[in-house]
Amino acid sequence: MPDKRGWTLRETLIVTVLGAVFAVLYLGWVQVWLIAQAIFGPVTMDVVMGFWFVVSIVAASIIRKPGAAFVSEVLAAGVQILLGSPAGLLLLVTGAVQGAGAEVVFAATRWRNYSLPVLMAAGVGAAIFSFIYTWIRFDYGALEPGLLLVMFVLRCLSGAVLGGWLGYVIVEALYRTGALAGLAIDHAKRSAAA
Repeated sequence: MPDKRGWTLRETLIVTVLGAVFAVLYLGWVQVWLIAQAIFGPVTMDVVMGFWFVVSIVAASIIRKPGAAFVSEVLAAGVQILLGSPAGLLLLVTGAVQGAGAEVVFAATRWRNYSLPVLMAAGVGAAIFSFIYTWIRFDYGALEPGLLLVMFVLRCLSGAVLGGWLGYVIVEALYRTGALAGLAIDHAKRSAAA
């Protein structure tokens, strides 16, 4: 069972650093999306969207406490705003929605399960929440039902792969460096190995 007491200073710093690092990566990812969109068209956003969920997966998997997924996405959005993102303050809403979508999945496990399937499901949760948000914001109801279905499926797949699976890969790579020693992920892995 995870330690649900308040966050330690180290955990707070880790989530803050992750938010800042991924904010920079997210801003770079916008350029990838714009180039791909120019080549492949509007559904490209749904194909690449999952990468914008990855900090929530990484932070939650490392910290394993309520709120880690949500806070990390909001922090990443805030740093992007400070770095001059053209999306402006609305980006905070986007980050909150995406973080909440991932957080709901971790909450469903009572913050006890961080296996690859759960991390991928958290990416899908973020995708579903973000799809609902963009539906409202960009009036997706005016689009053809077939296109909507394709967009939704692509976004969920992207959330599972670029959010969940990639988040898992990043966390495992960080764990192997020893930098996560003493954190909840380390305790869980040591208990599982015993």
